Amino acid sequence: DHVKLQHVLLAFVGAKRGSESGHTMEEARALTSDVLARARAGEDFTALMQQYSGDDGPGTYTLTQDDRETYAEDFGDVGFRLQVGEIGVAPYHHVKSPFGWHVIKRIE
Repeated sequence: DHVKLQHVLLAFVGAKRGSESGHTMEEARALTSDVLARARAGEDFTALMQQYSGDDGPGTYTLTQDDRETYAEDFGDVGFRLQVGEIGVAPYHHVKSPFGWHVIKRIE
């Protein structure tokens, strides 16, 4: 009924709240692939969050079935599909994931 997730938000100029990132959409997409590969290879996820994330929040969130709609739709959908320890991506979508790409790791 709940998941605890860490994520790296790869925002870009033009995404919702992404103007301070300085990245183009193409740069953010390429960085997403790089961060995802590094995370899946075992690199420290917290360090990747600290280095790359454009999230102005804590970067670690607990979502429940009741409050998941307060987050980007694809963020919650991917987060609930992941197994503990698994890493995935919620791709940018102007409605379902308007902040950019989310590299997500389920920790609970």
